Amino acid sequence: MKADISVALVGNPNTGKSTLFNSLTGLNQKIGNFPGVTVDKKTGFCTLPDGRNAQIIDLPGTYSLYPKSQDESIVFSVLADKSNAHTPDLVVVILDATNLKRNLLLYSQVADLKIPVVIALNMMDLAKKSGIKIDVDLFAKKLGVPVVPISARKTEGIDKLKTAISFANKVALQEGSIDVETIAPELIGQISKEFKLDNPYYALQLAHQHENIKFISPAESERIEELEKEFSFHSQKAQATETIARYNFINDLLYDTVKVPETAQDETISNKIDKILTHKVFGFIIFFAVLLFMFQSIFSWSAYPMELIADFFVWAQSNLHQVLPAGPLTGLVVDGVLGGLSGVMVFIPQIAILFAFISILEDTGYMSRVTFMMDKLMRKVGLNGKSVVPLIGGFACAVPSIMSTRTIENWKDRMITIMVTPLVTCSARLPIYTLLIALVVPNRNVWWLFNLQGLALTGMYVFSLVSAIVCAFVFKLVLKGRERGYFIMELPVYRMPRWNNVAYSMYERAKAFVFQAGKVIIAISVILWVLASYGPGDRFKQIETKYQQAEYTQRLKPDEVTKAINSEKLENSYAGVLGHVIEPVIRPLGFDWKIGIALITSFAAREVFVGTMATIYSVEGSAEKMESVQQKMKTAKNPQTGQPRIFISSGLFAHDVLRLCHAMRQYRCCGLP
Repeated sequence: MKADISVALVGNPNTGKSTLFNSLTGLNQKIGNFPGVTVDKKTGFCTLPDGRNAQIIDLPGTYSLYPKSQDESIVFSVLADKSNAHTPDLVVVILDATNLKRNLLLYSQVADLKIPVVIALNMMDLAKKSGIKIDVDLFAKKLGVPVVPISARKTEGIDKLKTAISFANKVALQEGSIDVETIAPELIGQISKEFKLDNPYYALQLAHQHENIKFISPAESERIEELEKEFSFHSQKAQATETIARYNFINDLLYDTVKVPETAQDETISNKIDKILTHKVFGFIIFFAVLLFMFQSIFSWSAYPMELIADFFVWAQSNLHQVLPAGPLTGLVVDGVLGGLSGVMVFIPQIAILFAFISILEDTGYMSRVTFMMDKLMRKVGLNGKSVVPLIGGFACAVPSIMSTRTIENWKDRMITIMVTPLVTCSARLPIYTLLIALVVPNRNVWWLFNLQGLALTGMYVFSLVSAIVCAFVFKLVLKGRERGYFIMELPVYRMPRWNNVAYSMYERAKAFVFQAGKVIIAISVILWVLASYGPGDRFKQIETKYQQAEYTQRLKPDEVTKAINSEKLENSYAGVLGHVIEPVIRPLGFDWKIGIALITSFAAREVFVGTMATIYSVEGSAEKMESVQQKMKTAKNPQTGQPRIFISSGLFAHDVLRLCHAMRQYRCCGLP
């Protein structure tokens, strides 16, 4: 879609910036990367009242234009680099109406870059509830910019904001906040002269950030450094002087325009809740209780829809075998593609429920409390509180969680977090765990309340966290670093989750799971079906001739003969030959050649394990009697012992091997050795 105007959303973390982005763009958005870095770039489009299409860019949250992480450095680069394709025509600065003093620091810096600005005064509903009175008209007059009161969560004021964007000036008319040139007059003057700049604050920012800015050349950076030495410029002292001057300006502004009561009701309620949820003993008990409830719910709530999906695929395969003519193409479509997909599609309800819980925990503000609570514990094993976000995010997917470690300033903490995050159980392993648990753990309640399979799943996730923490402690002793880590974060007030946001998260994650895993599964299922349906030489012909003899036709029923032929053909197929080659290596673990094939394909994606088992058992099965992959694996017997092929120890070994495959793949995806 072609954009007529480009609009950037800028704001502190927890000001509702992403919520406003979703309200403006709806489903018309995409996620990419800013050029040259791994920072997410969220863009979307919306139609303005005057008919123009606006491209909305959601920039990373930051407290200041002076970056402390790679995410924060993107904000200044996008706003200041005129040659950047993402440089906006207009900036919408989102301010939290309940915490204007802190938010206005970033606004004053952005305004001094002399880019057209519109202020979205968010969370006005909470400000009114807390008794905060804001004279919006006087506020806008003193700043010289349009100010639009909104509530992004309730979608109030969004249309007025779109109107303000439509009629925004093409040139910056906002009032100056401070006299920038007094901070370092000689240096600012010389940089402005040599680099032909007409904005003193732009020159000051170059002095502060020239080493990290990518849109100036190394020679220009060296020249700025020479000027800093010439004029005895001290960056930290200059930042402190600027910050004090800005807060003096902010205090004067708020004194005239905002009346705040002594206590805010929402903060008081949040503080009372925090005394329980962040308690040094009860806080951890509540956190593990939440995890237990979450995984119990994943098993119990998903049972019925999973059964419906499994029955649908069994019905579809059975009917397609009857309707379509027998032949290789029918076998490829029904037993290969459909059989492989059935083993993964059945787990969509569990994936959706998992992400619904994660979205609710983030939306209510509880996830921030978990991060704060874990900081003290994490420091003992070489991490800090910021490491909790990637570790918990690892429940969803390890790759973006590893990418999110860029917000950890300390090199040692960041590297340890990167190394242990793949050990945390991700959503892609949920189908495998569910399959293995259903095969080896009885489906019954203990203590009248807890489902045994749900407890097993909780144990898997807790074990993955414990193993990550143990490995982090080992890395703490191995890696050496001189930096001192610190952890500063803001605890947002508790809020009710936005159910439309939860539903959207469920939809997006389930869709991503189906399309991302589906492509790999279909490709591997087709290859596996070919390998399992054909064999070297005339082995298949010899098997058919063997079972046409009277000793088999008289002793066995027709369906038993068909099953025996299919089973022996599978063992003598290309897939069977390959499986038997690796079977001696994995037999001590209790695995047969079928599981061995599934473990090999799992290096492409963990979800493929279930799809592989479904394809193999579909090829082996009878067209007259279709069963789900779970039923087929449950009835599989070891021909040597007559016992079930999958039992508790082999299931646990499969879990451990798959964790190793998963970790190796995540390191490879993130460019790690």
